[in-house]
Formats: sequence, structure tokens, C-alpha cells
Amino acid sequence: FCGFDNYSTIFTSGSDLLQSFWNTIIMWIVGFIPQIVISLILAVWFTDLRLKIKAQGFFKAVIYLPNVIMASAFAFLFYSLFSRGGAIYDLIKVPLLESVWGSRGVVGLINFILWYGNTTILLMAAIMGVDTSLYESAQIDGASPWQRFKSITVPLISGAFTINFTLSLINGLKVFDQINVMTDGGPGFTSETLVYLLYKVGFNEGRQGFGTAVGIMLLFIIIILNTLQQKFLRSREVQM
Repeated sequence: FCGFDNYSTIFTSGSDLLQSFWNTIIMWIVGFIPQIVISLILAVWFTDLRLKIKAQGFFKAVIYLPNVIMASAFAFLFYSLFSRGGAIYDLIKVPLLESVWGSRGVVGLINFILWYGNTTILLMAAIMGVDTSLYESAQIDGASPWQRFKSITVPLISGAFTINFTLSLINGLKVFDQINVMTDGGPGFTSETLVYLLYKVGFNEGRQGFGTAVGIMLLFIIIILNTLQQKFLRSREVQM
């Protein structure tokens, strides 16, 4: 019995918890920003009746398809492409998986590809629920497409933004497959996530007690981030 020794060790200068936390947040942001921007553009595009896009069902299926593919399969594919000897490496001659921001960027790219389809579908559902008479009234009053989008669409789908932000944060905090397959937390632990740290100390190093402590700290981190997120997003909804 070691009491609280494992928890005190987590907060020492030699602990990897803080570094893993920032790695996780950075790679989540790298994937989330293009995810929400591109998904919003696609959602607006597909719900605009004036464009009369043909074969919408096909395009929607293609967009959503990556969401049903295992993250480990994507990770193995990208590892084959970006590692030394891979097609992308042969093209650009840069070992991205061996650099700090290269490895983080590739992980963020995988997260984006995996989840932008789901985000697009949710945003489309929200936009289609907006009363079309609001757009017609705004158009009669002389509002431009950008003004209608900014003043009508965005405020009325704020609930969908909240849902997507929450889902994205959950998926970002549990990233493991991509790291385990492609980088092993490197280079220099700069792509090591919280879940990978738990796996490393609990299973690879056999320190089950310390791994459990890391898992409990991950739980508290999720609770704190979720609380802050809900307060921020609710305040934004009130302002809108």
C-alpha cells in the first residue's frame, strides 16, 4: 500500500502528465479547427436549394464513410504513406512522423478525416430545421447571403455547434490508436496523449497503480474541461 504516492508522483517535475495533456489538446485543436470550418461550408452548400446539387446522397455517403472506418486502419494507412519509404515521404522527402509538428499535424489530419463527416451531417440537420421564412424575409429586406448566414444561420444552429464541440472534445481526449500505430508518443514524447500515457505506464511498464492514478486524473481533467466548455457555450448562446 503506497497511499497517495502515485498521485504525488504525477505532479512532480519528472511526470509526463502535463506534457501529455498539452499534446492531447494541441492535436485536438489541429484537427478540430478545419473540421468545423469545412463541415460548416459543406453543410451550407448541401442545404442551399438554389445550387440544385445532383447525387447528394452519394456525396453525403462519401463524406460520412470515414466515420465508420476504424481509427487504427487509418493510422496504419497514414503510417505507410508518411514513414520512410512511403509514397508521401518519397514525394516530399520530409520525415513528418519524425518531427514534432509533423507528427502532430498527421494525427490532427486523421482526426479531421474521421469526424468531419459526422459534423457535417449534424450541422446539415440543424440548418434544415431553420424556418425558411426567415431567409425569405431577410432577402426581401435586402440582406446579402453573408448577412443571412451570419445573422440567421449561425445563431439558430448554436445548439449543433455545442453538440459537435462536445463530441469532438471527447474524441480528442481519447486518441490512442493513431499514436500507438504511428509515433509511439515520439519524437521526444511530443505526440504522447493522455490515454497513451495511461497505456504506457500501466501495461508496457507494468506500473498498474500509477496507471490507475493517471486514469483517475484523466477523469478529473474531463470533468473540468466539460464544465468549462458548458459554461462558455451557454454564455455564447445567451449572447446570440
